[in-house]
Amino acid sequence: MGASGPERGTAGSKAALTAGVIVWAAVVAGGLKLVADYKTTAGAARPAPARWPRESRLEPASGRETLVIFVHPKCACTRASLTELNIIINASAARARTIVVFLRPVGVEGGWERTDTWDYAATIPGATRFVDDGGVEAQRFGADTSGHVVLYDAGENLQFSGGITGSRGHAGDNVGRRIVLARLEARPADEDRHPVYGCPFADPSPGASGAERGPR
Repeated sequence: MGASGPERGTAGSKAALTAGVIVWAAVVAGGLKLVADYKTTAGAARPAPARWPRESRLEPASGRETLVIFVHPKCACTRASLTELNIIINASAARARTIVVFLRPVGVEGGWERTDTWDYAATIPGATRFVDDGGVEAQRFGADTSGHVVLYDAGENLQFSGGITGSRGHAGDNVGRRIVLARLEARPADEDRHPVYGCPFADPSPGASGAERGPR
């Protein structure tokens, strides 16, 4: 004889529960993949000038390296790039001139760029903060993504262009950091670039979360 009504109901409930768990697991896995893909998708990067651009308002150092990082003050993941910059400056025997360039889009109110990253940049040894009205300097140096770093030697020749984190918002040992440190210390480095992980300067809503939806 077949199973009674209550037994059939119990089996059906178990099957429905199993199916529900499978669907839930698939949704969670898909969400985790989207987050992972977002964190490891590099931003746009154009070639930086091979020589320090003469028209730039940024002043290169005399007789030593100049390191510049371009920052969108509303990009949450750029805090990791500044953390890496701090590590580089403190770990290097060479004291490069360091400039942290903060985007200020056209039409925003004064002080718009003064976020926690602005305050944090002031704690980096020897760093100078610069407000880039309209993103003019970022354009000159080929920086389209927050966290983009350029390093020029004492002769104003480009030594590195790219990012110094391994993914969005993640501080920790990475290829970009190692390249910049090697270049600052006149050690061999196989590469002169690394992907930039950060918010696009031109995209009004690059982040998936509210914290990163700020760039405007």
